[in-house]
Amino acid sequence: MSFIDHHDLWNPTQRQTAAEVLRRVEAEGTELVRLSFPDLHGILRGKALLPAALPGAMKDGCPITSTLLLKDSSHRTVVPVFAAGAGLGLTRLQGASDVIMVPDPTTFRRLPWVGNTGWMMCDVYFPDGSPVTFAPRHLLRRELDRLHATGRELVTGLEVEFHILRLVDPRLGQGDGGQPGTVLEVELTHQGYNHLTEMRLDRIEPITDILRSHCLALGLALQSIELEFGPSQVEFVFRPARGMQSADDMVLFRSAVKQICRRHGFHATFMCRPAFPNAMSSGWHLHQSLTDLAGANLFVPEQPGELLSPLGRRYLAGLIAGAEEAVAFTTPTVNGYKRYRPHSLAPDRIAWGSDNRGAMLRVVGGANPAATRIENRIGEPAANPYLYVASQLVTGGHGIAAQLEPPPPVDAPYDALATPLPGSLGAALDSLRRGNILRQGFGAEFIDYYCLVKHAELRRYESTVTDWETKEYLDIF
Repeated sequence: MSFIDHHDLWNPTQRQTAAEVLRRVEAEGTELVRLSFPDLHGILRGKALLPAALPGAMKDGCPITSTLLLKDSSHRTVVPVFAAGAGLGLTRLQGASDVIMVPDPTTFRRLPWVGNTGWMMCDVYFPDGSPVTFAPRHLLRRELDRLHATGRELVTGLEVEFHILRLVDPRLGQGDGGQPGTVLEVELTHQGYNHLTEMRLDRIEPITDILRSHCLALGLALQSIELEFGPSQVEFVFRPARGMQSADDMVLFRSAVKQICRRHGFHATFMCRPAFPNAMSSGWHLHQSLTDLAGANLFVPEQPGELLSPLGRRYLAGLIAGAEEAVAFTTPTVNGYKRYRPHSLAPDRIAWGSDNRGAMLRVVGGANPAATRIENRIGEPAANPYLYVASQLVTGGHGIAAQLEPPPPVDAPYDALATPLPGSLGAALDSLRRGNILRQGFGAEFIDYYCLVKHAELRRYESTVTDWETKEYLDIF
């Protein structure tokens, strides 16, 4: 009996689709199939299989080193897997042992920018068939299953800002390697500060049109392409999706955009605030609502003059109560905290408002009550989508379970008497460690594991001598 059958890892739809995928690979002359899974940072990692190896992977999965789940953002393995007692409940990964990538056949698609190449998202399991519980996709699935058991489903919509830069020098000299390597040399694609002007949008159309066509070919639910305010900045907006779909789409979208741009002489970055002059921060706004299993929006207000239903208010109150803890997942990089500036269309404190883009949480839907939803404007586009979305489910669900009520809405969000957002990654990790909502929801093992990896990243940042320090201190002292 195969590994997948023995441990019952596929549902009937996946089993049926698996046979269709194998037939399609053969009929279409596919020459390579990439199997990928999202790591702790939402970066796709995996292997590329020749067609002859695919049937075996569709029965027994594909082994891959577990250290891929133990790396910081420089790709350094920061958990001591070769030391006695790695700790944190991660001893099953001692010695850099294998985990098994199991393809999800329902995610199969062809990559339009690569000749005759297919792609599938995978989940990772231990050799005994149990899920690697701290793998982000498993974690979000668990939260979605818990929600489904209450007769509800999650609907999310993505608004993603990022920068498209022209690649001048990829810096591939012999001295440019490293963890990380030398910074690329790039130049602007547009000068910025012409927000939503058609003329500037037209100037970058040659690359955005390529991205549009490939996104649609991938089956991504792209709704609009918009010229953002900052130099070289754009925003892609996607239609609402149910369950896991938005997180899967976000991971694939980021990876696809970076690959496509590079092949056409550009560099796309989802880094929040690049260091070039006059740059503007990029955000990732996550729209969210709950529906019943028939698809009816449960956030629609029940009484005239109300903004949300009682369930929606409690979910909103949970997002507020858990916001300090969740920031470590919505904003997981050192760089992302440079976005939290007053009067910048980015939040700087934990508050909500009615259709107010300065508030962290924006309740929208008045003109169309059926579209009532909560927009969380806190996220950076580098966030791991599975952890971002799961943090919203856990904190919002806490508000529902505890029957919390939100504070009054604010009209002047940058002057409101509200709790400031953590000002740094270190402060956010401290809030996550001290908090109880996400520790109970995600489990102590995952929280400690996440903090271990992110603290390793933070220590490297804090030990680096920056240009700012040299400029500030070299002459005066």
